[in-house]
This record gives sequence, C-alpha cells and structure tokens, in this order.
Amino acid sequence: MILDKIRAYKRKEVAENKRLVSIESLKERCKDIPEAVKSGPALKKDDNKIKLIAEVKRASPSAGIIREDFNYINIAMKYEAGGAYAISVLTDKEFFKGDIKYLSEIKNTVNLPVLRKDFIIDPYQIYEARAAGADLVLLIARILTKEKIDAFLTLSYKLGMECLVEVHDNGELEKVMETEAAIIGINNRNLDTFETNLETTLQLCYRIPADKIIVSESGIKTRAEVLILEEAGIDAILIGESLMRSNDISRKITELFGS
Repeated sequence: MILDKIRAYKRKEVAENKRLVSIESLKERCKDIPEAVKSGPALKKDDNKIKLIAEVKRASPSAGIIREDFNYINIAMKYEAGGAYAISVLTDKEFFKGDIKYLSEIKNTVNLPVLRKDFIIDPYQIYEARAAGADLVLLIARILTKEKIDAFLTLSYKLGMECLVEVHDNGELEKVMETEAAIIGINNRNLDTFETNLETTLQLCYRIPADKIIVSESGIKTRAEVLILEEAGIDAILIGESLMRSNDISRKITELFGS
C-alpha cells in the first residue's frame, strides 16, 4: 500500500536529514524564529461562515502533477488575498513534489498562519517545521500511536506551534479524543486507497465536542459541498487540488465561498 511505502521512505529521509543537519542545530535555529501565529481562534467558525485553509500542493501519488505552473509564492499571495485564514504547504519531496523551503518562503511572504503538511513520524520533523517558520504541523493518527500523538502535541506546544490532528475513521477519532488535540481534521481521503468521500466528515463530526475546532479535508470541489459542511457545523475546510487545478484561483475561491 502507498502509505506503507511513504512511511518506509520517510524513516530513511529523516535519518538522512539528521545526518546532514543535527537536531541541536535545529533547536538553535528555533530560538531565532519569530513567535508562531496562533490560528485556532481564527479557524473557529463565526456568523455561520466556514473558514478556508488553502493548500499549496504541486502533486500527489494518486493525481500526479496537479499544477505545472507552480509559482508557490504567487499562489500563496492569491490565497491570502482571496480570504484564506491559513495556508497548508506540502513539504514531502518524494511523493508530493514539495519542499520545506516552500514553507519558509511562503511564511516570509504572507501574514497568515502556515501549516507544515507532511508525514510526521519523528520529533526531528517538528523542530524542522518550527525552524522553517511553521505555525502548525499536521499529525496523522493513522500512522501514530496515542503516545506519539501526545508527545508530538507536547513538543509542538512547547515550541509555540499548534497541531492539526487528522483522523479518518471511528477508531482513529477515539484515539485522538484521548489526547489534548484542540484542532481535529477529518480526512475524507482514505490513505490506503486515496479515494475520497465527503460522508466521512458527516459521519464523524457529530462525535467531536463543540469546544474543538473541526476541519474537513480533501475532495471538496463545489459550492454545494461547502454549504453541506457549513450546515453540519464544520469550522474550516482544507482545500488543495480544486484550487491548484484552477486557472483563476481567486475566482475559484469566490465560487466556493460566495462573494
């Protein structure tokens, strides 16, 4: 399965990165990074208006290259101008054609919270994210034990960052609900098959307490789907592919969220 391949590769990648840049060096760099922007309150739905986390994503294992004209700085600026409340940046190189330098450069350009979206399996990657300027990191319950989620939440909070903790089914949600996660993402994409189904969010969201921030991720392409999620009480939605495929990103955001 593709997720197994990703995890195996990620272990090798982290080991190589540790060889090139020590964790002590990253810790020193973290001391010089401006304080992370708190995004939690901004992502909470207000006036019944759902919030947008816009994603910078060049490719994916299931879709291949999504956008040939990949001017990530320009894309991020359009997201900010279009009303996004945060920007998600794919930093995985091997499978998503991303790079952590995209995150750093975007963070230096926009005034929005920036999320590092990657397959986090080691504390090293959390220090790496903060050293690059990330305000949030993605934690995927599918690939982490409860103990690791707890440890990664604690470390992220210590560094001033927040976490978007992602689930896909009841078992993963139960595991995450036993942690201190404040922002819970429901991924409509099955990471084993990469198929998407909006029902995943609708079936899980009612089990999450109202004091949590709920984010629906993946497969959101139409205004009708945005309205369904808004009606279900979802606070924010993470959209990547439908924006990245658009010839007019600003118009697509308006189409999805209204004027």
